[in-house]
Amino acid sequence: MRVLGIETSCDETGIAVYDDQQGLLSHALYSQVKLHADYGGVVPELASRDHVRKIIPLIRQALAEAGSTPDDIDGIAYTKGPGLIGALLVGACVGRSLAFAWGKPAIGVHHMEGHLLAPMLEEDAPEFPFVALLVSGGHSMLVNVEGIGKYQVLGESIDDAAGEAFDKTAKLMGLDYPGGPRLAKLAAKGESVGYKFPRPMTDRPGLDFSFSGLKTFAANTIAAEPDDEQTRANIARAFEEAVVDTLAIKCRRALKLTGYKRLVIAGGVSANTRLRESLAEMMAGIGGRVYYPRGEFCTDNGAMIAYAGLQRLRAGQQEDLAVKGQPRWPLDTLAALD
Repeated sequence: MRVLGIETSCDETGIAVYDDQQGLLSHALYSQVKLHADYGGVVPELASRDHVRKIIPLIRQALAEAGSTPDDIDGIAYTKGPGLIGALLVGACVGRSLAFAWGKPAIGVHHMEGHLLAPMLEEDAPEFPFVALLVSGGHSMLVNVEGIGKYQVLGESIDDAAGEAFDKTAKLMGLDYPGGPRLAKLAAKGESVGYKFPRPMTDRPGLDFSFSGLKTFAANTIAAEPDDEQTRANIARAFEEAVVDTLAIKCRRALKLTGYKRLVIAGGVSANTRLRESLAEMMAGIGGRVYYPRGEFCTDNGAMIAYAGLQRLRAGQQEDLAVKGQPRWPLDTLAALD
């Protein structure tokens, strides 16, 4: 089965073709970073318009690179939610329209299920069950994954997600958008010089996250310290270490709760080097292993949507003719696949 995947949940237009026998045949991605940089964050209306501008050329590109025509495509998967409603509707309209025109089934994919299954694109993919840490600009959650669609959310962010805290703290430091990767790069130049940032909600039971207070602590620290490059780097390092430690502590609790030895990390923040190193060290210490997608599949992309969509299309699921976007969509409401 060969599936065309379409991702337009936020500020990246991702298109891919995935074949269940040959694997990933092509993937094309257009990022809107330059478009939104002047505003310091994503402007939803501009994001939607840019998806309209880029989606058809990228579909043509992905099909050509896959050596495929519409006749070779057996189904179309598009991101149905969560995300920005205008951006979601661009992908849903195009995906559903092409499916109707080509006489193919279509399926709306949950964005976070796409991220959760992104490590399956790698040759050495994890087996079920496992604990998944999903960390991005909009989400931070721990999930007990027993199979596709068999998800139990163990904990999630009650305010700012980890990626959002990275971006907001970077903005406080005067770093350009997108701030998270730039803050991590600055932190690599920092030294451990005595800043004691809190590890929020680790002094109490549970697996939920809260990063808004950590962001406020960073703001107060930045305001009280000299505004020079090395000081900012030191603060960035202390902030990053606090986020990483918090995530690692919660992951350890989730693994102890489930008894699993496999941990998957996915989402944009999973590309963070310090986080990967910390979790790899933790898993080695308990005789387990951490899995993650390659860097290009950590952020939003069409490949993960094509893969997730293929699993559900192959199980006989498909959308009706209505075009639907679902900006809020709990992960644990998805149907399980046998």
